[in-house]
Amino acid sequence: MTDDKDVLRKVWFGRIPTCFTLYQDEITEREAEPYYLLLPRVSYLTLVTDKVKKHFQKVMRQEDVVEIWFEYEGTPLKWHYPIGLLFDLHASNTALPWNITVHFKNFPEKDLLHCPSKDVIEAHFMASIKEADALKHKSQVINEMQKKDHKQLWMGLQNDKFDQFWAINRKLMEYPPEDSGFRFIPFRIYQATTEQPFIQKLFRPVAADGQLNTLGDLLKEVCPAAINPEDGEKNQVVIHGIEPMLETPVQWLSEHMSYPDNFLHISVLPQPAD
Repeated sequence: MTDDKDVLRKVWFGRIPTCFTLYQDEITEREAEPYYLLLPRVSYLTLVTDKVKKHFQKVMRQEDVVEIWFEYEGTPLKWHYPIGLLFDLHASNTALPWNITVHFKNFPEKDLLHCPSKDVIEAHFMASIKEADALKHKSQVINEMQKKDHKQLWMGLQNDKFDQFWAINRKLMEYPPEDSGFRFIPFRIYQATTEQPFIQKLFRPVAADGQLNTLGDLLKEVCPAAINPEDGEKNQVVIHGIEPMLETPVQWLSEHMSYPDNFLHISVLPQPAD
């Protein structure tokens, strides 16, 4: 992969200032103060909210503590989506800090998966990495790694250790010198204005004529409404909180702007009114 290590570091160390507030109908023994955290964009809510849980449990009766879950302006937040994606999809054009509401009761079974332990997050994370490598290298790279390498990827993410994670992850971002990129690009496109799940299709980084495919080419082929919406309203195309130029090669984006699960998570949002 091309060595733009500064980009990788900036992506990894992206943070979102967040204010957690207990839901007003939760019964507490004394007033629950808000709790503030800088959330890592690349992580998962249920991986970094132990302090939030402890803070609010202190003021609650133990029998009222069932399973913690989070929502933003009435939308339950999916823990298996990376934090940066959740923010981009639901709150990218709001003032900071991001105000998240904490619940311990009435778990929304229809909207969220249960997350009883960090083992569940690890299993989800590793399944995504394996799926991405199947697309990029027919699973050859991940299958040649040892179990300790898989563990190092997970521990690097869990402990927020950039060098520990990238010592292994760089192998997943390489490709043979005779190729111009991966076999297929692992990506998912999320549209803020629709209830439909994300879009994911096979897409090659290099066109039949040998030209590198761009972000614009990807959107034109798999989500044309992102560039030319039928209602004429303009959209923002956001990855990690920024709008990459549509001329950017998707191979470069895949190597440098993927989340730790090795997928490019692309949000399509309505352009905010001035």
